[in-house]
Amino acid sequence: MKIGFFEIEGWEEASIKSAFPNEELSLSAEKIDEDALPEQNDFEVLSVFVNSRITPKTLGHFPNLKYLVTRSTGYDHIDREECRKRGIAVAYIPGYGDNTVAEYAFGLLLSLTRKIYQSIDQIKETGSFSLAGLRGTDLKGKTIGIIGTGRIGKEAARIAKGFGMNIFAYDPMPDLEFAKEIGASYASLDDLLGNSDVISLHCPYSEETHHLLNRESMGKIKRGAYLVNTARGGLVETDALVEALKNGALAGAALDVLEEEGETRDELHFLASGHPKQEELRVMLENHVLMKMPNVLITPHNAFDTQEAMERILHITIENIQSFMAGKPENLVP
Repeated sequence: MKIGFFEIEGWEEASIKSAFPNEELSLSAEKIDEDALPEQNDFEVLSVFVNSRITPKTLGHFPNLKYLVTRSTGYDHIDREECRKRGIAVAYIPGYGDNTVAEYAFGLLLSLTRKIYQSIDQIKETGSFSLAGLRGTDLKGKTIGIIGTGRIGKEAARIAKGFGMNIFAYDPMPDLEFAKEIGASYASLDDLLGNSDVISLHCPYSEETHHLLNRESMGKIKRGAYLVNTARGGLVETDALVEALKNGALAGAALDVLEEEGETRDELHFLASGHPKQEELRVMLENHVLMKMPNVLITPHNAFDTQEAMERILHITIENIQSFMAGKPENLVP
């Protein structure tokens, strides 16, 4: 079977070759998208990461493709409907970084509430040990609203319990047994927003969750709350977020993801690619406003990025492909 791995790192090659000694392998560090299609196009199996964009045009380049596995929990970079039309099975990694992402979310939260980044930056940049403007706030006794109680959301709730926080949760499919176990309370989204001192997003991105936090819903947030987003940038309407931060509705935000984050990373490519859509350009510029705000922390979408998590991703990816080859595919995208 012809198998192509893309966006891989050097340390992964030995494990891949060991797992598939009798298959025809192609290993590449490059991503796949409409402007970066590999010369070889007869793969039956493809494995990609989140920077690849699998569109109808991309899929048309691989006429023999039967199986596509993304080495991520999210799969919004894949046109699943087009895959369905072409009879291509799509698999993902459902739980490689549950604790990994949840831990990072609380790292961001502590940096916000205790002004850790500002404290370190002040000493590095000015040598000043002044405490002026660095007073923080405790987490113990505060209420956290966790939106999305899948694997990562549950880990976040367990960590919050360790901090002595009160826990509200919102999920279209509530796990009442888990809530009882952890001492959490499920609430409507409006009630969660109106009563939480901290809001942490842990839900997938879809048409239903696009701009889940928008101008209207942000108007219901408890004044002075903190927002942490380690899920997907499209869950939050950027201009509404900027407004909420400017008017004090939000005391601060920590964002590992942004709308149009790819364009923000590569502005020259974005601006040189023709005439960008007005909406995309507006969001890009607003992201730059967020970067300059003193009450905003932005990191480069690396909440998932620990060595342990990356090893789990590779291990599950290999298992996914092996199960497909055995005629018993696992972890198919729902």
